Amino acid sequence: MITTTSSATGTATLEPGAEAPANAGEAAAAASEAGAGAPALTGEHTDLLETLARHRFFLRFTTKDLTDEQAAARTTVSELTLGGLVKHVALTERRWMDFVVRGGDAFANGFSEREAEFRLVEGETLAGVLARYEEVARRTEEIVAGIPDLGAGHPLPEAPWFEPGASWSARRVLLHLIAETSQHAGHADIIRESLDGARTMG
Repeated sequence: MITTTSSATGTATLEPGAEAPANAGEAAAAASEAGAGAPALTGEHTDLLETLARHRFFLRFTTKDLTDEQAAARTTVSELTLGGLVKHVALTERRWMDFVVRGGDAFANGFSEREAEFRLVEGETLAGVLARYEEVARRTEEIVAGIPDLGAGHPLPEAPWFEPGASWSARRVLLHLIAETSQHAGHADIIRESLDGARTMG
């Protein structure tokens, strides 16, 4: 059984010997101090970032000590793999934070990467997708640290899965990312237990 000793709000780097970075609140506060004229984080900013970081941690931790072959293995009837889930969630977070920054244009290219985003393709490694996810997380924290009003948003692009004429605020995007990450962390836990019996929790 895998046991966690990291802070519940920390975004952990799971590679052996790596030092865990600061929690989301500390990272976002540092980004705010570094940015010229960036506003101080409110309690809501910190709460949302720390909650997202907590669920990122659980997803990342589920891949601890795996080989690339294990990370690419299907262990259920689903097409989902552990490496593919990390890759997908990182791409999803990146897309939605692009939306926060520039609106519906973030989805102008559609979802051309979708066919390959749930699996590791040739040349990709677990360490590589974990590192990319860490970069995405840092960018999210920097962007959120620079948003004075989380209620500000953009109209959603036209798509069958979006309500016509709807707009999403930065707050709504962060809540969506928390739900998405949490859901896939649960998927990952099932896949990992099917792989070698290890569990993130319980």
